[in-house]
Amino acid sequence: MSGPRRSGGSWRERQERDPYVQQARRDGWRSRAVYKLEQIDKKERLLKPGMVVVDLGAAPGSWSQYVTEKLDGRCRIIGVDLLPMDTLASVEFVQGDFREDEVLDTILAMLGDEKADLVLSDMAPNISGNKAVDQPRTMYLVELALDLATRVLKGGGSFVCKVFQGEGTDAFIREARRHFERVKVVKPKASRAGSREVYLVARNYQI
Repeated sequence: MSGPRRSGGSWRERQERDPYVQQARRDGWRSRAVYKLEQIDKKERLLKPGMVVVDLGAAPGSWSQYVTEKLDGRCRIIGVDLLPMDTLASVEFVQGDFREDEVLDTILAMLGDEKADLVLSDMAPNISGNKAVDQPRTMYLVELALDLATRVLKGGGSFVCKVFQGEGTDAFIREARRHFERVKVVKPKASRAGSREVYLVARNYQI
């Protein structure tokens, strides 16, 4: 038992030293992940008042928090996560497993005839440490996120999705290019340097 405790302590110590963790606390954000979206948005100018946004993997809510604060609440956000999330202005939250048809049907029912302007996905599976297991799980989630985006986005809409570089990534990017006019892969400064985490930014959805 001593090994895991040392490992956990080391992770907590890294968290405490992380400048983005410290800055998020000072600035009142729910997690350091907010700076990833902020850095992407500053370059891509994703957000406009009146948007309808679907936020996958939303908890604890920093991405939804950023969107609603940036737009002064002039937006509608549907947030989805397995974990609970404290209430946020402009956010309608669905707690459940995005991979289940019932949860997907709930999202579609909430949208009704309305189409989304932006789909965000910061989803990631529970990491086992076994790359041969973790990478397929990750790719399955991003493929589901892309499938949802193609179902709910209006023409010209955008899709931002966390991806871990590895087997299947190139094929996923090619598939995204079938649906969007512009696709790029970016690594925000707030992503940890040693992580394989990058973000796919797809613009101008082609119906």
